[in-house]
Amino acid sequence: MTPLKSAFRTIHLWLGLASGLVIVWVCLTGCVLAFEKELEQSWHSERYFVAPAGTPRLALAQVAEAVRAHKPKAKISGLKVYADPTRTVEVSLAGAPEGGKGGEGRRAGAEPEGGAKRVPGEGPGKDGKGGKGRGEGGGPRVFVNPYTAAITGELNPRDNFFKTVEQLHRGLVAGKIGKLVTGISASMFLFILATGIVLWWPAARKAFSARLKVKWGSGWKRLNHDFHIVLGFYASVFLFVIALTGVGMSFDWVGEGINRLTHSPTKRPEAPESAAPAGAAPFAADAVLALARQQAPDAESYALQLPKDAKGSIRVAVLRPGAITDNATDEVYLDQYSGQVISGQTYAQRPVGQRIRGLFKPVHTGAIFGWPTKVLALLMTLLGATFPVTGTIMWLNRWRKQQRKRRPLEAVAS
Repeated sequence: MTPLKSAFRTIHLWLGLASGLVIVWVCLTGCVLAFEKELEQSWHSERYFVAPAGTPRLALAQVAEAVRAHKPKAKISGLKVYADPTRTVEVSLAGAPEGGKGGEGRRAGAEPEGGAKRVPGEGPGKDGKGGKGRGEGGGPRVFVNPYTAAITGELNPRDNFFKTVEQLHRGLVAGKIGKLVTGISASMFLFILATGIVLWWPAARKAFSARLKVKWGSGWKRLNHDFHIVLGFYASVFLFVIALTGVGMSFDWVGEGINRLTHSPTKRPEAPESAAPAGAAPFAADAVLALARQQAPDAESYALQLPKDAKGSIRVAVLRPGAITDNATDEVYLDQYSGQVISGQTYAQRPVGQRIRGLFKPVHTGAIFGWPTKVLALLMTLLGATFPVTGTIMWLNRWRKQQRKRRPLEAVAS
């Protein structure tokens, strides 16, 4: 082995030993989060789905009235309506009334169905991913049958199972220190993968094909070796992308650097204000929805964020079919009194830096292209959890072999 490869092996070994346990844990919890939406909807299908009644949907005013009757002290901050006739209407509440925790709620549809936190820079989308600085954790959401106005369920994202798994995944439930540890471990993983490719690369062409196949009929030591070397090679590219986006979500300086490189603004502009004529009545949510449907009749979902005060505007996020990710929504702000469009921005018009940062989470979880990439992410993270184990076994086997070689030499020397 050349001195350079020897140095890479040393780096590969010690970084793996230092971060192995964290990498295993992050990979295993990541497997759960890859199918967060599917698992959440499967476990609580009655919350998200209803049987179409064959009658027209109720007006949003009736839906809102049902929520107010269910939670008299609650303030509705937004509503999310799906084109799918089997989906319930999601009503976001500001804060957690009746003794619940939390401050002001997120924007309409601002919390994913599993309660996962969004990457800075993402807009709300199909799964309703919210934003940093818009009420971390989010207020509760109430789910309503759009045909009968019956309450089908309620979700407080802070108490959600997937929120706990996400905290374990991102920060080991240790706050900023835990997040720093996982971020550093993800950074180490990048170096481990890069040095692994160097170590994998054979010196002779004859050995190249051997590095691409697992010798299934061999003993356990050889199988362990091939699982680490051969499967590690196939998984390395995918794991590198997953780890890279994980680093991007762990450290703010990554997003700041992307903004500088793409000349993108660091913050989203403040929401425009409505002109408040004296005695004017607010524009009804049903009128807003009708306007949104008129402008985008084939949209998959419409998320309405209601104004917080008399000067606020109504924000509508529309997810069009074929969107690259669930957060690739077109947004428009309406005057809450006249219903006139104040400003708007399509997904393609967002700053490049914001769009890149918005891709971190869907790429990280495999949601970027739906089920195929989610399954791929699941398989790759499962393999990623095995590599620290197989690598440690390889090191122990090598260490024991060296110890056996030293004993006869020490006996002769003595």
